[in-house]
Amino acid sequence: MTRRTLMASGLASSLALAACGPDKPADTGGAVRIRFATDWRAQAEQGGFYQAVARGFYADKGLDVSLIQGGPSVNVPQLLAANAIEMGLGSNAPIVLSMVQAGAKAKAVMASFQKDPQVLITHPRADITSLADMKGKPIMLADASITAFWPWLKAKYGFTDDQVRKYTFNAAPFLADPKAIQQGYVTSEPYTLKTQGKIDPQVFLLADSGYPGYAAMTLVSDSFRAAHPEAVRGFVEATIAGWKDYLRGDPAPGDGLITKDNPDMTPDLLAQAREKLLSYGIVETAEGAIGTMTMDRWKAFFDVMAAAKVYPADLDWASGIDLSFLPKPT
Repeated sequence: MTRRTLMASGLASSLALAACGPDKPADTGGAVRIRFATDWRAQAEQGGFYQAVARGFYADKGLDVSLIQGGPSVNVPQLLAANAIEMGLGSNAPIVLSMVQAGAKAKAVMASFQKDPQVLITHPRADITSLADMKGKPIMLADASITAFWPWLKAKYGFTDDQVRKYTFNAAPFLADPKAIQQGYVTSEPYTLKTQGKIDPQVFLLADSGYPGYAAMTLVSDSFRAAHPEAVRGFVEATIAGWKDYLRGDPAPGDGLITKDNPDMTPDLLAQAREKLLSYGIVETAEGAIGTMTMDRWKAFFDVMAAAKVYPADLDWASGIDLSFLPKPT
């Protein structure tokens, strides 16, 4: 959900660190232990990971994987830096670039989301039929979005900072104002607005208009990656299998673990989110590939951000990405 944007500026809570426990040897009972922290509470947007646990795909690779729920006070890069986890989920592309800028010793090794699920949402209205039509109109954004997708909107459509209004993840201001525009995740807010607000919102997926950022990157600490390269490769392969099975097979095993961790995830919420992941092509490429990344696309994203002066032009952005664990194209 869009609350993931909070991760860009949040700090890991002492409770989360304590829950992970102190750093211990990675090998446990013959299997390689991997503590994997997600970027928000359990939900369908993490379904591939939960499915891989439930169906034993990680275990088949000799891995003992524990999924640790994220939340508003949990910051995956901080947990990696503290050696409290071996791997974690980075919500969006700016998180990876910010880690490079901060000198973090971790890399992105796969992208579960080929399209960032970020959307802008309006009420039904005749004067807006595209993102370009939003130029000059007030838009409710979270603070972290100002250095995430907002620079791209400014560069492509000429949006200006005086359009920005505060978004607090509360639907009430949007529902009360038929002229309102707000950010959201395609898998979350549109469904909530439709079921609770009784409106059929217009939804504009940024990725379908050219926003180049990947999302839901698997981040791995450099120390674990160097010590256990085959475990990282096995994790990537099992996660890809988990996503394929969750989307195209029976999602019940993964959903069972999701609802165990997060009882707020009802069957209808999980089903509609999974359908959105499929219908919008969030996880799979047009060719059906899962997890893939390319340096060309990362460079395209960095170029936009550097031009907007979010990151310095000489940032060694490529040092935060390792493509060597991805399956070779067939």
